[in-house]
Amino acid sequence: METTTNATVSRFVSETWNTTPWMQRSFSEAKARSGSGAPVRIGLALGGGFARGIAHAGILRVLDQYRIHIHCVTGISAGAIVAAAYASGATTEEILSAGCSMRFGDVGRFRPGRLGLIGSQTMKGLLERLLKAQRFEEMRIPLGVMATDLATGEPAAFAGTGEVLEPIRASCAYPGLFQPVSHGGRLLVDGAMSTGVPAALARQLGATHVISVPLPPANPCAAPNNMFQVVSRCFQILQSRFENAWRSETDLVIAPDVRGVDWNAFGRAPELVQAGEAAARASISKIRERLAPPAAAPAPFLQMEMAY
Repeated sequence: METTTNATVSRFVSETWNTTPWMQRSFSEAKARSGSGAPVRIGLALGGGFARGIAHAGILRVLDQYRIHIHCVTGISAGAIVAAAYASGATTEEILSAGCSMRFGDVGRFRPGRLGLIGSQTMKGLLERLLKAQRFEEMRIPLGVMATDLATGEPAAFAGTGEVLEPIRASCAYPGLFQPVSHGGRLLVDGAMSTGVPAALARQLGATHVISVPLPPANPCAAPNNMFQVVSRCFQILQSRFENAWRSETDLVIAPDVRGVDWNAFGRAPELVQAGEAAARASISKIRERLAPPAAAPAPFLQMEMAY
């Protein structure tokens, strides 16, 4: 991967993220590469979902079992934690073990302040134990982490070089709940404020084909009964506005059915892992046929989707 500074990547994303011509160009260029016999490079883009992000570990386990090679991985919020662990060289079993033993206290502590209710300093301990490397340039495969600049509202993408812990904390800083993270002269919050799934970032990291993994919202039609559920529902509405953008950069969508699991249900980790595994296994034939064919048979570039 060509080394790219955080500032360069972030500036590029900020300037081009919402421009349709750029998206069409990225999509058409990848299509041309895939149809020309060029090597297939699969990028995996993981969405957020707090505790429900444990389902990503189930997806990775199945991809590893079926020897689906991942060229690069990008993530938002909980997806950023799993993406960083995998990119650093942590095994899927290590990620699964960490996910199944994780509790709320591992990612945040109640510390009310002017900008949020929960501080995420404790997340550093979790990341230091889980990650095999703590700098982007030391990762086993290219890693991208997406946060949002609170001042400008623009995406803040991190990749190439630099330390990873603060960008991950920033990507997980759910507004109103977690305190924003100050990093690089900017105040950063959850990457989900910018996009639902960082598929375009995977393209920038060299992927010719992108598998996107959104986590469907929990009971989106249910009436909220507390402040957090109101904020969460607002997020769901906001993210629905981004859906066409990340789907235009996606070749295959794998959506684990986690709709019945609450945002903070860490105790249901085994169920979340099973949901990820089931969704991934249901997509293996499509991945092999469309995204990872034998070298002599170039892959058609088709838009496909798993039903929720």
